[in-house]
Amino acid sequence: AEFYLQTIETVFQKHLLPTGQMMHRDKPVDPSDIKDVAILTIEGERDDLTGRGQTKAALDLCPNLPQKKKVHHLQAKVGHYGVFNGSRFRNHIRPKIKSFIEANRG
Repeated sequence: AEFYLQTIETVFQKHLLPTGQMMHRDKPVDPSDIKDVAILTIEGERDDLTGRGQTKAALDLCPNLPQKKKVHHLQAKVGHYGVFNGSRFRNHIRPKIKSFIEANRG
């Protein structure tokens, strides 16, 4: 619970990651250093906890990552909970995650 609350405060309330002020072990976290790891962001169309585009914005924080390694998925008819659980997760989101991992393995 402590880690979750710290993440909410650091990333979503204080915006330390997107403003370049986030630190880890006394070193700045710089997403522009990400150059070779594929990133998949997922959002629910009806998410009432995070705003549309908030997750996708993570891709913009990685300007040195090739576009082909950046993937975003917006799941229709799903709220925040449905992104992580339920029939739309099992039938639509989980297969996207699986194919993304397979496509970017190695």
